[in-house]
Amino acid sequence: MATLLKEWQKLIGNQTKETFNEFWEEYSGAETKIYSDILDHPQEKMTGTVGELAEKYDVRPVIFMGFLDGVNESITAPNDLENMDLDSEVEVEIIPEKLFFNMLKAEADYLYSLEQWEDVLGEEKMVQIAKEYKQSKTVRRATPKIGRNDPCPCGSGKKYKHCCGR
Repeated sequence: MATLLKEWQKLIGNQTKETFNEFWEEYSGAETKIYSDILDHPQEKMTGTVGELAEKYDVRPVIFMGFLDGVNESITAPNDLENMDLDSEVEVEIIPEKLFFNMLKAEADYLYSLEQWEDVLGEEKMVQIAKEYKQSKTVRRATPKIGRNDPCPCGSGKKYKHCCGR
């Protein structure tokens, strides 16, 4: 029997141009509903079986598995997604700062722009996390760039432009 994670991965992998919009509408709508509820009660743990929670949020279990796959890096104790089925116990206690950062990373504007974030983190903290996210994408050189007129690093005594920079 395939686990819910494998079903979720198969569902994602089998999307076509014809099915993608309908799938994305279902998934993003489910995510928005679930995250809105979580952000309305940020201090509470979400607990129950996969089947119970999918029913609570009125989503297919495989779609709920997609939510779990996405949130797993942003919670205090990640769930064992590999072996989950409908009767598996789930515990989701978010780390708000990490969740907001990961939503920025996933470019999920429909999630990181939810109104509840302002109550959970505050505007100042949201700006700070957004700044940290942008800095994390900045590529920095390990060694400074060699200028054309700098001495060549090979030790020849010539300018870089007349030696190895040719």
